[in-house]
Amino acid sequence: SPQPARPPRSGLTARSGRRRRHIPPAAEKVVAAAEALPWEVRLAAAEASRAEYRAASRLLARSNAELLWRQRRLEKEAMAVQGGLARQGQEKAQEIEKLKKELVHLKQQAQEENKKLTDYYAQQIKELEEKFHEKVGEIGQIQSELKLIKEFRKEKAAMEKELEDLKKSMKISDRRHQEAIVRLEKRFLEEKVKVVIKALGFYFPLSRQLNSMGREVFKENIRLQGAFSDNLKEKMELQKTKLKLEEDKTLLLLEKETSEGLIRKKILQINHQKAQIRDLQCKVEKLEMAVSHMTREFETKTQKTQHQALIENQASMVEIKKLQQLLEMKDQEMNRVKKLARNILNERTEVERFFLDALEHVKQEIRASRKQYYEKARAAYYRKMMEACAGTEEFPQIKTFKGNINSTNSVYRDLEEAEKCYGWKDTQFEKVDISELTWEQKEHVLRLLFAKMNGYLPYAGCSQHKKPGSMI
Repeated sequence: SPQPARPPRSGLTARSGRRRRHIPPAAEKVVAAAEALPWEVRLAAAEASRAEYRAASRLLARSNAELLWRQRRLEKEAMAVQGGLARQGQEKAQEIEKLKKELVHLKQQAQEENKKLTDYYAQQIKELEEKFHEKVGEIGQIQSELKLIKEFRKEKAAMEKELEDLKKSMKISDRRHQEAIVRLEKRFLEEKVKVVIKALGFYFPLSRQLNSMGREVFKENIRLQGAFSDNLKEKMELQKTKLKLEEDKTLLLLEKETSEGLIRKKILQINHQKAQIRDLQCKVEKLEMAVSHMTREFETKTQKTQHQALIENQASMVEIKKLQQLLEMKDQEMNRVKKLARNILNERTEVERFFLDALEHVKQEIRASRKQYYEKARAAYYRKMMEACAGTEEFPQIKTFKGNINSTNSVYRDLEEAEKCYGWKDTQFEKVDISELTWEQKEHVLRLLFAKMNGYLPYAGCSQHKKPGSMI
């Protein structure tokens, strides 16, 4: 039920007091009781509505504060969870990228090391092959030299045999020559003796025969001298040939000794080279085994690294899936929170609508109360003027009923004075009773409560931010 605003207690109260001195007390009590009866009814209705408004306001303010606190807490938790999940996702992604880069770097490093080892061992094998080919060439050269030595040995044996044959033939020729000389000398002596004997014994009868025999002997002697000179020449040539053959033999012996020393040296060198070749072959086999072992170790290490990276990647994927599931759960929780916040906002909208309706109702009551006061004040003023004109009362002060700024005694000025008298300066909000408030003060209370529900204070005097529900 509407409650009119209280009239200002200024000059109007003084004038009404001067008038009441002429009214009897009994009539005044009856009039006051009659006037107070509707006000009491209105007061009871206002008290009931005040209690309802107060309980509803406290409940709504408390629920609004609790819902706001829960919403902020859930928003903070959701933001923290989302931030943590995002950070964890970024860390996992960075870790995965780091592992991928490390794997690529390890692969590149392993490839480079494998390439370096392959190049190094290929170079070693190439050098060993070159040395091997050089040694094979030297061995071939030695074999050709040995072949030449063998051929020389064969030729030497043939030459020695030919030399022995020549020596034998020279000895036979010398012996035959000596025998022929001895025989010729003996024959010469015999013939000489015969000639002497014949000359002594048969000089005369044998003179013809002597001449013919002498000629034959002379011819034979000339022939023998030619044969002897030929034999001497042949002997001299054979001696020269013998000397030459002896020199050749000496040279051949020296060459034989040199060749044998060279052969022994080459044989030792060949044996040494064979030992070196065996050592190099052993080294090559060891290097090949080391390369194969290192290759197997590298492949094993690479497979182990890939397997470990795959396991870590799978673990990261599992953890990412868990984080995604947790994120989906948090999204669902956020959706529930948003739905709850939407419901809270809808309820808050209803509460705001309720407060706006209550505020509009209070404004209507204020307008009605001011209009009623305006009419009563105007009727009282005109009644006093009529009584003053009739001579029963004094003329009242001049009062205007328009909103003129320059007016000194206006109904609107009385309303302003009444608001100043019942202002907010000396009011204790924790102890005030709503039944003691005017409609204007009730409007202020509703506006202040509505502002606190929205999180800000519109009045400079009310600077302390209190929890909703602590006002009334």
